[in-house]
This record gives sequence, C-alpha cells and structure tokens, in this order.
Amino acid sequence: MSHLSSPPQKHKGERKGHGLPRGSERGSSSRDKDRSVTVSSSVPMPAGGKGSRTNCSQPTPQKVPNRLISEKSPHLLQHAYNPVDWYPWGQEAFDKARKEDKPIFLSVGYSTCHWCHMMEEESFQNEEIGRLLNEDFVSVKVDREERPDVDKVYMTFVQATSSGGGWPMSVWLTPNLQPFVGGTYFPPEDGLTRVGFRTVLMRIREQWKQNKSTLLENSQRVTAALLARSEISMGDRQLPPSAATMNSRCFQQLDEGYDEEYGGFAEAPKFPTPVILSFLFSYWLSHRLTQDGSRAQQMALHTLKMMANGGIRDHVGQGFHRYSTDRQWHVPHFEKMLYDQAQLTVAYSQAFQISGDEFYSEVAKGILQYVARNLSHRSGGFYSAEDADSPPERGMRPKEGAFYVWTVKEVQQLLPEPVLGATEPLTSGQLLMKHYGLTEAGSISPSQDPKGELQGQNVLTVRYSLELTAARFGLEVEAVRTLLNSGLEKLFQARKHRPKPHLDSKMLAAWNGLMVSGFAVTGAVLGQERLINYAISGAKFLKRHMFDVASGRLMRTCYAGSGGTVEHSNPPCWGFLEDYAFVVRGLLDLYEASQESAWLEWALRLQDTQDRLFWDSRGGGYFCSEAELGAGLPLRLKDDQDGAEPSANSMSAHNLLRLHGFTGHKDWMDKCVFLLTAFSERMRRVPVALPEMVRALSAHQQTLKQIVICGDPQAKDTKALLQCVHSIYIPNKVLILADGDPSSFLSRQLPFLSTLRRLEDQATAYVCENQACSMPITEPCELRKLLRQ
Repeated sequence: MSHLSSPPQKHKGERKGHGLPRGSERGSSSRDKDRSVTVSSSVPMPAGGKGSRTNCSQPTPQKVPNRLISEKSPHLLQHAYNPVDWYPWGQEAFDKARKEDKPIFLSVGYSTCHWCHMMEEESFQNEEIGRLLNEDFVSVKVDREERPDVDKVYMTFVQATSSGGGWPMSVWLTPNLQPFVGGTYFPPEDGLTRVGFRTVLMRIREQWKQNKSTLLENSQRVTAALLARSEISMGDRQLPPSAATMNSRCFQQLDEGYDEEYGGFAEAPKFPTPVILSFLFSYWLSHRLTQDGSRAQQMALHTLKMMANGGIRDHVGQGFHRYSTDRQWHVPHFEKMLYDQAQLTVAYSQAFQISGDEFYSEVAKGILQYVARNLSHRSGGFYSAEDADSPPERGMRPKEGAFYVWTVKEVQQLLPEPVLGATEPLTSGQLLMKHYGLTEAGSISPSQDPKGELQGQNVLTVRYSLELTAARFGLEVEAVRTLLNSGLEKLFQARKHRPKPHLDSKMLAAWNGLMVSGFAVTGAVLGQERLINYAISGAKFLKRHMFDVASGRLMRTCYAGSGGTVEHSNPPCWGFLEDYAFVVRGLLDLYEASQESAWLEWALRLQDTQDRLFWDSRGGGYFCSEAELGAGLPLRLKDDQDGAEPSANSMSAHNLLRLHGFTGHKDWMDKCVFLLTAFSERMRRVPVALPEMVRALSAHQQTLKQIVICGDPQAKDTKALLQCVHSIYIPNKVLILADGDPSSFLSRQLPFLSTLRRLEDQATAYVCENQACSMPITEPCELRKLLRQ
C-alpha cells in the first residue's frame, strides 16, 4: 500500500477511533494550509503533482450530453457535458463492468463541493482523460447526498486504508463492487511529489490486465476485514454503560481539546459541530452546582459567541458558512449547508434559554431569516446548500468567496455619509470598517489565499464590542447599533447585484426534518408563531411530496422544477435511516411547539416504518440503509459517529425515549436500551465520538419528565403555561397538552391523562416522573420554580 500526497487533505469527521468529532468536511477550501491527500492502493504508484484549474464548466452548443443529462441530481447534471461516458449508480453500469470485465471508477461528490468542481474542470472535461476512462473503465457518478449508503461504504474503505478521506472521493471497484484502490481529489498531471489522475488511471489499467487475481484477492481480504471491524452489536452485553462515567469521560476529552481564547475545539480547520455544544449544555444542566458544570456552560456559550462574531457567520446576509479555515473563526470555507443552519439555530436558541442574553436569540432569528429567504421552496420545503464559488463579475471565472468579500473602496463608496456627533471626522463606512476589521490590504492572510484570488478583500468579523466602538468615537451605543445595521443593509442591497453562488435546489428528507426542528424549537422558545408556521409548512411539504402513503415510506429526495413545481426521480430514491430519524425528530419538536397531535401521530407511524426497515433484531441498533436498497454493496453499516450531523442511531435513541414518554409503549423503551447497549463498546472506547448518544444514555438513566398542561389550547392561561415550559432549557422532557377529550389521540395512548383535572377551571400543569405526578400548578412562576429545581 503506498501513501502519496496531492491536494487536498480532508477528513470525514475523524478517522475511526481517534480524537474529537470535527464534522464531515464536505470538500475543502482552496485556502486550506494542509492540502495533501492519501492514495490507498495495492497498485504501485509514482509521485505526481498538482495541476492548475482551467476553464469553468460551461456546456457549449457543440458538446453532446452524456446519459447524466436525464438525472435530477444537480451534482450529476454538472457532469452531463463531460466527455466521460458516465453512468449513474445502478444495474446498467454493473452489468457492463461484468460483461466487459472492466474495473469501475466511482466518483462521489456533491454540487457545492469546491474540489469536486476542480477535478471536474481539470480532469473530467479533459478529452484524453475521458478517452482513458471510456476505454478501460466503467465510470459511475454518485451524489453523496442522494446515496449516503454508497458514500459511507466506500468512505469507510478510503479512511481505513489511507490517512484521510473527503470529497470528491475516487474509488476503483471490481465488477462485484468491492473496492481495491481509493483516494480523493487528484490533479490531472504528475508533479514533483504528487501523483496525477492520468497516471493513476494508466497504472490501474495495467495492474488490472497483468495482476487482476492479486487485486481481487486483496479486495476480498480488505472487505472482509472492514466487515468485521465495522460490526456493532450487543454481543453478550445485557445493559448499556454507566451514563455518569460516559458523561465524565466525554466532558474531559472535550475539555482537553478546548480553545480557551477563541472557543471551539482543535486548531484549524474549525467546525461548528452543534452536537458537541448540545452535549455541553446537557452536561451543565446535570452538573449545575459543580465546577465542571460551570465550565461546560462557559465553553459552549463562549464558542457560540466567538462563532457569531467571526467571519464564519455572514454578517451581511446572515446564516453560517461551513467551517473556518483558521483558529479565529475568521476566514471561512464559504459554502452554506442547510443542516448547519438547522442545528445552529437550535443551539443559539438553547443558549438564549440558558443565559437570557438576547445576543443569542438574535443570531438564531438571523439564521432563520436567511433560510426563509435563500433556502426555501415556495411549497414549504428547504433546499440543500449554496456554493462557495461564484464569479466576481458576470462572465468571469468563479472564485471561492467572491460573493461574500469586500474591499475598502466598495464600502467607502456605498457608505459615504458623515456620522454626526462623532469626536472626529467619520463616515458610516469608516465606522463599519473599524467595527468589522476591514483594511486596505485586506483581512485575508496570504497563507489562506495561496492563489492570490482574495488580495485586498475583507471578510467581515466583529473586532470590538458595540460599547468599545461607541467609546472610540464618542457615540451612544444605540446610535452605533443603528448605524451599523443600516450600513449592513446597504451592503446587502448592493450584494444582490453580484452573480449569486450556485444553489443546490435538491431537497432531502433528513435535512428538511432538521430544519423543521430548527423553526419549531426556535419559534417555541421565542414565542413567535410565524416561525412555527414555517415549521408547519415544512412538515406539510414532507408529507405531500416526500411520503408514499401506500407503503408508509419516506422518499430521500425531491427537486425544484420549473415554475415552482416539485419533481421526483423515476424510480424514486427511497429514504435512509437518517431520513426517518431526522423527520421523526422534527415532528416531535413540531408537536411540542404547535400542540397539533396530527404531527405526533405521523411521527409514530414513521417510527414503526423505521423499525420495520432498518432495525437489527439480532445485534440491536439500526442499519443505515434498507437491506434491499443496499443489495450488492459489500457492507451494510450502522453509523457510529456524531459529526457535522448527529448519527441517525443517536437521534433514534432520543426519539425512542420521547415516543415512549408520549405513548407508554414499552417496545420503544426496550429498543432504546438495545440500541445503547449495541453501541456500548464504541461509547466506552471514544465517548467524544458520540456526544449525542451519550446525551441519550443520560436521558435514559435520568428518566424523562412528562410535563402535562391541562387546558383549552386557545386560552391565554394555557398559552402562558406552555410558554413558561418553552422558555426553560429542559432537554429531557416531553410536553403534552391534555384538552380534556378522553377520545383524543394522546388520551388513548396515556390513560392516566384522564385523571388529571383543571384546578378551579384554570389551565393547570402537572410534572410527572416515574408514574407519579406533582401537585397541580396554575401559576407560570410556580411552574418555573418546579422545573428549575
């Protein structure tokens, strides 16, 4: 096996068993310092070098489309005019490989991936490389967001046989789909120290012709080893590990990697990783009176504040970029992902519940404002992402970050008005540039911009508090706030005239489920019905466009068609475990926010379907994909890391606990215990890799609170009690509205609800644990005291 460098190195989370979860690095910035990649192979490989980026991908009239032109995926359509004879993942490609006895070249990416664009322009548009691929390989293109099962199986191989992984992912398979060579991005040609894609293809071609039996033997051996290594099962264990021990170990591992000055974990690149922040808040709640508890709260709040002040947040248009390329959260990789927005708005809402500081609630509202404006379909669904790259001006070659950066000259021209009352001559532009750190030379260091594309450009980053900026110029704080907001609005209006980044208008059930949670939780915490209505529209979209009533199954994807229509692939792409887990989570959050029991009923039905399609009755826990859908893949895996998104098994553990709290169904509590037991060894070995599952373990061993509000849903006193509950951070609870109707869905699930009465015809709250309820409470202040004990 040879290990050779070529740009860029990317990690899909951490490699198994090591270090802090960093979130799935979906591609990599062109400014990343470490841009090496490892090729894993049983084929001898020479050193090679980095090629340069050539023309942008613009299909010209004389180009003939390949078969990807019939696909719906934005990523596949980006390759529809390549000279490569691409196939989508499917039986047609596999049959061709077997019939012609050719290896399969599998390329996995997604439409907003910077290095996927690079490889497409440099190699897949290259006629000679196209001929090599067409003559000696069967080339298959996969959108990792459409087929996360395919992505995970072969990423497991790449990570296990090399020093990293990421996208674009390049893997060579036998006709029976077993991998034998893997890597990520390859430049087109060799250099002094790096292998080129053309060379890789020629060497694999020769090895396949001359040494095929050895390749096949090695492939089978590696696949068998991966199968054994990836098994997650209860084995002989009867119970999950101690929550107290796992909590303590997870916190200590996070504490060791914490950045005291800038918040976050590790050096650079730095990821938001909301699952870690969620764990720290939960840890604080159960350790409030200890030094470690205070420390956990400080770590989470400081990280959220530094992120919100940094360049990873879009101060002009709101929302968060994917990750920071530096320790200070200053210069981001500029793509914006729906799943980040969804999880971060919940994290900032929770920070507001805990601290009472409106700084956090304003950030949460800004994220949702961005999603509603830029990532929302008119029918209620949510788009996947916005690209990092866009042309600085129309007709120019796309550059990363072009849409988001500013020169001093631009800001001065847009904001020339004098600021009255300042202690020195000052314009609105100068005030904004001082506060956000803009300079003539630009705020992006050469080490973060090796190609010199961003010279003289600035990323807005809050450098001073409002109080310090006001004091610097002898102004009132509120006057500075107003001037800065006005200036940002003018920049926003000016930015509308720039060429926009590519929008990935694919809609994924899983990420839409997360976004329903984001709007529902934030709307409930802030008491804003408008935000809850966005969540309702999102849930209605899922039911109307991504749910098959006849089979009870979710669809994985749908797409924005022309004229605001919604389109589906044919045949449909059915949902994976994460689609069910994230949508069920969204529906449970939406029920608690809206008190409309129809959403809870649908969540129960989806959980039944999830159990039927994905549950491992022998080993415990859920497989990531249906057995039939993954037929032919060498592995059927269980996701075992909370990274950029929580593991679907971690999310399912929480869902099962909540569903048990809503229904009393013992089967769901049993499944939760089996799941946690199956992941015991992984949690014991590296608890920090599964912070969301450690949280679920704690919730299980602490017992969920059932908070029951008896009252008329429309009455003011009922709403006051509900809002009291929403305003407090209580992660391990279910919130139930009992309207007095014994035939209601929840009354049929939980018969004890019919024994709870309103006190003197007022809305009345009960807090129940372990089948015992508190005395009736009618005053929100009394309920608040009880819930904060």
